[in-house]
Amino acid sequence: MLPISGTEAGRARFEVGAGGDTTMEVDRAAEAVVFAELAQLYERGERFSVLSEESGLRSFGAGYPLVLVDPVDGSLNAKQGVPLFGLMLAVLDGPLVGDAYVGCVMNLNTGDQWTAIRGQGAWRSGSALKVLPRAEAGRIEILGLESTPRALTVARPLVERSSKIRILGSMAISLALTAGGAFDVFCAPMPVRVFDTVASLVLLNQAGGVATDISGQPLARLDCALEVRSTVLCAATKELHAEALKILESAK
Repeated sequence: MLPISGTEAGRARFEVGAGGDTTMEVDRAAEAVVFAELAQLYERGERFSVLSEESGLRSFGAGYPLVLVDPVDGSLNAKQGVPLFGLMLAVLDGPLVGDAYVGCVMNLNTGDQWTAIRGQGAWRSGSALKVLPRAEAGRIEILGLESTPRALTVARPLVERSSKIRILGSMAISLALTAGGAFDVFCAPMPVRVFDTVASLVLLNQAGGVATDISGQPLARLDCALEVRSTVLCAATKELHAEALKILESAK
């Protein structure tokens, strides 16, 4: 898929995908690779279902486990040739976000990979994920955002308390970095597709972090469906999350 990133061929449009976005050639090519691997699992006797942002729900002989697939998280980056986009995979044993028990995020440009298994821990490229300690008490050193220009006004209180801001364009990678403390806080002040966050939320949970919407309501209780959207506020520690939530609430 990388050779067609940032090319006219990669930006070729197909039908609107199951998630509501227009499917590009970069999306189609990446999904074909993922489904080829899943088909091999089925041939070896595994039974499961797959929910893909491009193709929607497909049965491979059983309702659960349910495999979530976003073959290119950050597809706008990919089609424009911005080298920051990833693969998101998650496995669930129920219909809710909190039912995810395996998460995997891969940066398709660097090969960096984050994985987590419920109750067993989280890893980055094979090593146990270690949360970076906060560099400066009382201030957010790096704030991660996913936002439209208009929605930035909602996150303004956090912006004003931050030293630096990063907007990467990939929810999965942004949240994976937050799980390891690279971002002190991550905020999506506009409703984003919860589907894109599921794998990274397993990482965050296993690393001891906290994720809610910007009002402090848990994301784990949401249905894991392509149409479900929510704002997002997360941090690598309970203390940082509580501080970020307080900053937002104090500005109301």
